[in-house]
Amino acid sequence: MRYIDAFNHFFPSAFFQEMLQTPAGSKDLGKRMRGIPAVHDIDVRRRVVEEFDDYTQVLSLGLPPAELLVGPEQSPELNRIGNDGLAELVAKYPDRFVGYAASLPMDVPDAAAREAERVLAAGANALQLFTNVKGLPLDDPRFLPIFEIAAKAGRPILLHPVRTPATADYASETFSRYEIWTILGWPYETSVAMARLVFSGVLDRFPDLKVVTHHLGAMIPYFSDRIRYGWHQLGTRTSGEDLDAVAKRMKKPVIEYFKGFYGDTALCGSRASVVCGLDFFGADHVLFATDCPFDPEGGRGFIREVIAVMESLDLAPDAREKICFRNAERLFGLGDG
Repeated sequence: MRYIDAFNHFFPSAFFQEMLQTPAGSKDLGKRMRGIPAVHDIDVRRRVVEEFDDYTQVLSLGLPPAELLVGPEQSPELNRIGNDGLAELVAKYPDRFVGYAASLPMDVPDAAAREAERVLAAGANALQLFTNVKGLPLDDPRFLPIFEIAAKAGRPILLHPVRTPATADYASETFSRYEIWTILGWPYETSVAMARLVFSGVLDRFPDLKVVTHHLGAMIPYFSDRIRYGWHQLGTRTSGEDLDAVAKRMKKPVIEYFKGFYGDTALCGSRASVVCGLDFFGADHVLFATDCPFDPEGGRGFIREVIAVMESLDLAPDAREKICFRNAERLFGLGDG
């Protein structure tokens, strides 16, 4: 079976060196990333990828977004360095890296729109957005041009969670303890961002927009009936906001908006989670992905385990091909897909 890995991460050399010079990159972040050679050393990454037959990757930068590394004066240039570095790798090693998702300087919305237009014109296969921009929700009107550009270009948005220890788990505390901010906070971040795109009207405004949610829709598939029945009663629990008007404006049942998202199989090899997500989204809206190289084996483990999950599922041949590579071909504009 052919596999196109739709959501994995790599820092091109020039970007990585710039990142290490930032305050975050010179401390814990830099320490961690130096310990994962496959995220910044292309020779190591190629050796990992080449261990698997008929397996290719669509590359994207990893966390954190540029706006959490540098200020708005520098983030446009840092994103450009990262995007151009990914484009160079795809051009140099097309047999294993078949495309890339570009990241944007979202803390400078006008510059982000210009960068989106630039990279898509240059051949980027997707745009990667993070679930908030230094605390601003993605449905903020300043970001609408980004969605419009992606929709008009016919290229998907890859939605990646971002949350730091600075977001406390309790109002009485000042930071998140025990790494709750990532293990539980990231799925919450993704789910909230999806809900905001639904209820703000962004998805109605851009009906052709394709959004691929990391980690297979996060909490949404697991809570599908809570969403279906709970939000059917939108506006009955709260005052101070005209939620009746929101409900009347929506063009279809709430659950159908969520089913319109796409999800990937990057779930650390959890078969039950993939089954749950596939049951919710359907084979047409699920893409194979691994989150390489963020496993204890520097990428090999997640690739091997997610492939094993796919091989274990009782799927019709057509459905299996859609998930493993055909959906990626279609969304990213690869080959004849």
